Amino acid sequence: MSVRTLPLLFLNLGGEMLYILDQRLRAQNIPGDKARRVLNDIISTMFNRKFMEELFKPQELYSKKALRTVYDRLAHASIMRLNQASMDKLYDLMTMALKYQVLLCPRPKDVLLVTFNHLDAIKGFIQDSPALLHLVDETFRQLLEIYGGLPAGEFHLIRQTLLAFFQDLHIRVSIFLKDRVQNSNGRFVLPVSGPVPWGIEVPGLIRMFNTKGEEVKRVEFQHSGNYVAAPKEGSFELYGDRVLKLGTNMYSVNRPVETHMSGPSNNLASQTQQSIAPPNPLAKEELNFLARLMGGMEIKKPGGPEPGFQLNLFTTDEEEEQAALSRPEELSYEVVNIQAIQDQQRNKELARIMGEFEITDQPRWSASKGDDLLAMMDEL
Repeated sequence: MSVRTLPLLFLNLGGEMLYILDQRLRAQNIPGDKARRVLNDIISTMFNRKFMEELFKPQELYSKKALRTVYDRLAHASIMRLNQASMDKLYDLMTMALKYQVLLCPRPKDVLLVTFNHLDAIKGFIQDSPALLHLVDETFRQLLEIYGGLPAGEFHLIRQTLLAFFQDLHIRVSIFLKDRVQNSNGRFVLPVSGPVPWGIEVPGLIRMFNTKGEEVKRVEFQHSGNYVAAPKEGSFELYGDRVLKLGTNMYSVNRPVETHMSGPSNNLASQTQQSIAPPNPLAKEELNFLARLMGGMEIKKPGGPEPGFQLNLFTTDEEEEQAALSRPEELSYEVVNIQAIQDQQRNKELARIMGEFEITDQPRWSASKGDDLLAMMDEL
């Protein structure tokens, strides 16, 4: 497992979340100034400097439940509110879109181009806000600095870590089904045509060499695919043509998007349950992880001259009710609420659990440290 995966996972899922929210804000005819405020508030929270500092520290991926809690908090960083069913659908769409993109990446390194496509689109949402553009550009530079010089093997490990995170998620999405890139069982269809990865020749030729490394024979063979050479490599610079379309906004054309559960088997359900609900000690450690991440988040509370509003990801109430009833229990994320000061008993328990993770050659986590991490959120 790569310790450099979390920033890419978070930024790409965050980009997909913004695509979906932008589409739903337009579909529900939310006034333009209010919709821009919602997106600006979420982007401002997402790229908060303190939050980015924590995010870019080398660390292993945490469970789906822990990350879902972060996105629940992020989605409510403005005057907009989502109910449980809409939040479930939002997270399903985010995860399945990114799973598709990671699966189809021509090269493991192209995961970085997918991330740049998301960041390019995010900058399009905030063209009228120089301060936010600066924050996103700072994140761009961090990505270039950290990932620009990584060897191919590390990108292979990052891609493998991402695919392991998305394993066993087979939620059917109407856009993918209509475009015939997803089967009725929720599994994606991998293409056997199109451009090959940059730097790779089109298949169809076998070269044979002697012991001196000299080419002595060529044999052509037929294959069932329809491959072409890549026109050029995508740009890994701050500005440039990414060439790769994965990670761009597939909701730019307004069309309804539905999700359907694929009815996992008992074995699959047990595997999913294990990945969502980790053992209790790890779950306690993840509370501390969330406290550190959320300490950098500024959450807006509806009130003042502009009241909050409810955003619905379903077109009808019946559709929403059906989605809630058909959702397997093992995929129903119960959002973790972390409170400091108001619940001193929980603070003491968290500090005690963290103390049990003591390593002899490193300083012990003290109760005051645990309290400090949790108290960061109360200061927001």
